[in-house]
Amino acid sequence: MSCVARATPSIVILPRPCTFHRKASLRPNLRTQSHQTATTDTSTADGLPRLLLHDSLNQAGIDTKLARAAREGFCQQIQGLSGISGETSIVVRIGADLAKAALQIAAEDDSLISHSSVPLPVDAFVERLDDLSMGFCSLYMPPLNSPPEVFLGNLERYFYVHKGFRRTDAMSDARSLYLHSALTCRSGSAVILSLIYSEMLKMLKVYGFLDFDVEIFFPHDLGSLPRGYHKQKSQLSDQPHIVTSKSLLVKTLRNLKDAFWPFQYDHSTSLFLRAAQAANLSYGPATVKERYSKSHSNVSGLEIASAKAAHHRIERGVWTIVRFGDMRRALAACERLILLDASPEELRDYAVLLYHCGFYEECLLFLKSYETSKDSYTRVSQSNQSNKLEEDLTVNLMTRVKLILGEEGWSNSGVSTSYWGKNSEPW
Repeated sequence: MSCVARATPSIVILPRPCTFHRKASLRPNLRTQSHQTATTDTSTADGLPRLLLHDSLNQAGIDTKLARAAREGFCQQIQGLSGISGETSIVVRIGADLAKAALQIAAEDDSLISHSSVPLPVDAFVERLDDLSMGFCSLYMPPLNSPPEVFLGNLERYFYVHKGFRRTDAMSDARSLYLHSALTCRSGSAVILSLIYSEMLKMLKVYGFLDFDVEIFFPHDLGSLPRGYHKQKSQLSDQPHIVTSKSLLVKTLRNLKDAFWPFQYDHSTSLFLRAAQAANLSYGPATVKERYSKSHSNVSGLEIASAKAAHHRIERGVWTIVRFGDMRRALAACERLILLDASPEELRDYAVLLYHCGFYEECLLFLKSYETSKDSYTRVSQSNQSNKLEEDLTVNLMTRVKLILGEEGWSNSGVSTSYWGKNSEPW
């Protein structure tokens, strides 16, 4: 698909000169300055067990220096997500620098799947994002005292028409889930486009070009684009579409988790159900085709073959690409969601992946942490059949892990490297 920008329509041209200083001097002020020690990738808050991905890869002889550095950068950014700032609109000057946090996510994943000896150039992409914001000033800035609707209309035309940014389905191109790829190809998921849109508004507010409050309207359908609207004119029906600082990062990570979850068949069920039922051996190669033939009669032979191939690869410990699953990036997304304290279910989902990797002791620890934290976690109760099945499978998984650990002669020695040792490379 071409990345060429479309022709510019008639717009309101800036009637005054637009001068500004170097952008890098102001961007650090977009987040709170914290001098606390960053949470590392091997320890979590509230006494949770240590996170395992980087240490286990190191034990298998895989260098994780760049991945650890990116994780530390991510943790430094999310320190700014306090209880208040995390739940506020994303177009404010306080809290985490969401662009840097998203780029550190991309930097870690890039180091996990490439042989590169150099890190992803985060600062270069931050500068590219800032240049995008400043480009609006010289081309599309409306006259002084223009209504907010004119300002936002010009911004949308600049972003989606002049610059040609478009929305892409993650299942067709996993690059749409990463900020640096979206800036390069001018296409991204709804979440990444929302992030870019919010960063443009944030920079314009820093430089004094935006003097009214804006919310980002996040679309829940498959075709609409994120857009800004005047906060004072928001309605109650807009609330489900408003993204906050924390929810935007959570959506970014959950999209990655969903895209690279190692069990990609039967998307009508939750990620945990697929992995837990695979642990029960109810999703063997034969049953994959049977389930598709019963509930997905219009699914192509290619998709059935893809599901069977995914199961075969998981059995052999091979991590691959989107549509087949990628254990490393799925684990990384789970770990970052745990660091964000997204929900207790993230502990459970992480535990079931550890089970499939053979990390039984750590799996049990995280399952116990899930059981402890879910009762005290404030959320809307959903007593439906799916949740009851998930709880039953959680109990079954915990029982199975205890039996494995209790087997005579079972030893953890060698298990920590066996999964990655089967195939330590993505090709």
